[in-house]
Amino acid sequence: MSARRNMGSFGSRTATRLGAGLILAVVLAACGSDSSGTSGSSDTTDADAAASEQTTVTVLAAASLTEAFTSLAEDYEAEHDGVTIALSFGSSTTLAQQIAEGAEADIYASAGRGALDHLPENYAADGGEELIAHNVLEIAVPPGNPAGITALTDFARADIDTVLCTETVPCGRAADEAFTKAGITPTPASREIDVKATLAKVALEEADAAIVYKSDVVTAGEIEGVEIPDAENVVMDYPLVWFNTDPHTTGFAEFVAGEQGRQALTDAGFTLP
Repeated sequence: MSARRNMGSFGSRTATRLGAGLILAVVLAACGSDSSGTSGSSDTTDADAAASEQTTVTVLAAASLTEAFTSLAEDYEAEHDGVTIALSFGSSTTLAQQIAEGAEADIYASAGRGALDHLPENYAADGGEELIAHNVLEIAVPPGNPAGITALTDFARADIDTVLCTETVPCGRAADEAFTKAGITPTPASREIDVKATLAKVALEEADAAIVYKSDVVTAGEIEGVEIPDAENVVMDYPLVWFNTDPHTTGFAEFVAGEQGRQALTDAGFTLP
């Protein structure tokens, strides 16, 4: 019995020392893991995740796309935390020239294809291009149409003030093409920098009529529209160009070209390809 007690005492001390050593090793290993392994990895992962979640997609688009793209950008941001769609609208020609001169842009949307000629050569080489909509011209008049505008021929009248886009932007070139088809020489009081500036003259009742896009009449509220016959009208293509394959650049491009984008464009008065 005594021998068994001594052996048991030795076994107990040995087990105690071994147990203590194992516990110490586990504690040291755990400490080492916390300071240089798990903790560091977590910090790096969190930083990477935070960086990836904060993304800005810069979109330059034709002024006539203002309402549709503003709505789509808000919807896309609501579905993608940390993503900002930075929108800038204006004349398609001016925006294309700015891109060619180095202006930052992930996506560009043009009214008509003519403005694409101002982009750098092989502009979509690292991205892509897709036709997203069509638009046509329409005569915009103030509520009640006080001047009694009924057709393009009224733009040759000397007793009213009419407004067109300047000749160098898509809406101006399209209007000139429509007048050529109709055999009419207009006498505008002014020619404005883009379609929104042109429409504003009518909205402020500083003009009796203007040539804009149908989409602008649809989204303008109280402005009334006078349709232009197909034989005299001009159909404008709206190409969407993306310049890189960043996930949210292509994501927003696909969103615009997809079901929700098509609905927003239709609601704004565009027709679909």
